[in-house]
Amino acid sequence: MAKESTLRFGAQTDEVTSLLRIVNMVRSGEAVTRPEIGRVTGLGRGVVTQRVEQAIEMGYLEDGEFGPSSGGRAPRTLQFRGVRGRIIVCALGALHIHVGVAMLEGDIVEQTHRAWDISRGPAETLDTALAMIDDVLARTPDVPVWGISVGIPGPVDFASGRPVAPPIMPGWNGFDIRRRFEERYAAPVWVDNDVNLLALNERSRRHDEHLDLIYCKVGSGIGAGLLSQGHIHRGANGAAGDIGHVRVAGSDALCRCGKVGCLEAVAGGWALVRDAEAAIAEGTTGALAQRTRDGEPLTPEAIARAAENGDALAISLIQRCARVVGESIAALVNMFNPGTIVIGGAVVGAGEVFLAEVRQRVYELSLPLATRDLSIVQSQEDLREPLRGGAEMVREQLFDVTFPRWFADGRPTIDGVHGTS
Repeated sequence: MAKESTLRFGAQTDEVTSLLRIVNMVRSGEAVTRPEIGRVTGLGRGVVTQRVEQAIEMGYLEDGEFGPSSGGRAPRTLQFRGVRGRIIVCALGALHIHVGVAMLEGDIVEQTHRAWDISRGPAETLDTALAMIDDVLARTPDVPVWGISVGIPGPVDFASGRPVAPPIMPGWNGFDIRRRFEERYAAPVWVDNDVNLLALNERSRRHDEHLDLIYCKVGSGIGAGLLSQGHIHRGANGAAGDIGHVRVAGSDALCRCGKVGCLEAVAGGWALVRDAEAAIAEGTTGALAQRTRDGEPLTPEAIARAAENGDALAISLIQRCARVVGESIAALVNMFNPGTIVIGGAVVGAGEVFLAEVRQRVYELSLPLATRDLSIVQSQEDLREPLRGGAEMVREQLFDVTFPRWFADGRPTIDGVHGTS
């Protein structure tokens, strides 16, 4: 085995580069036997054997079952040792906290969820989230935490992990979310916008490393996650995809961000509730009006369900929402040329009432070439989506971005990954 100093300080050597690549090839399933590794990498049999033995000795790989024979002796498969570490995922929404734990393969093994208003502030919210995480960790294998993902419903400076003027998160601006989790679990932490994590979940679910995709979430707020050739496009400061605050022509609606005419102030879930309540106060009847008379609160989900069930007021609200959202998505299509648009969030519960209107506006306003192979679909709306996306983000950061910095230590550390003290 190479000396530790060689592995630690010679990260650009052929030996280290090939070792890292072999571990990731086995982890991703690109090559899982020694002969396959040799064919893919072009390395000689002896070099492959040496690198694989190094990876096994360092604890990253282990021998598995025998694979199919191609005429000679059946080759033994290799496995990535995903049970060596855990990934914590915390998804903070406008009105919920959802936490889970994954092993290094990325599958969520335990989770829990509760209603919560994020406007209660960072101290109370994170105390609650950490307590939920501790409970979930107690139900999973007792191995080290290798990484933590935190998703929030607002703009994030990805480099520092701090929210930047999030409109629906009073008291969170500049708050050091990363530090709270690092101090509790002694593991590297990444904080990102929740829609980016939903986009990463789509990449993982579709098994496409070169995906050009837009995930548009229409919930209480509106945002988009952009995948370009399989990579999240965050922009220079992490603000890419924040379409909720694009100006809608002719609108004078006041937004929660303090500006006037934002898409979110016209078509966000909270805006639909506002407009539904105003219409009911003016005498509109129907299922939504009956809901308020029965003392049940109006929510974006309730409006979407009512639209799907034929309520006239709900349908008019959802269709208006879909038209303006479709116009904003069309601008993204012309600039970004995705192959797939996935639309999720509470409002999409209206199904085809919403999607049909979005598709019509996108195809009407976008260039023919940009829509030639475009698919516009509804997300699966599985509660685990942001958790799986968070685990995917941590795995990407650990093994595709920072692996050379810490692999000689055998597991990631805060200093090794973030270079902080």
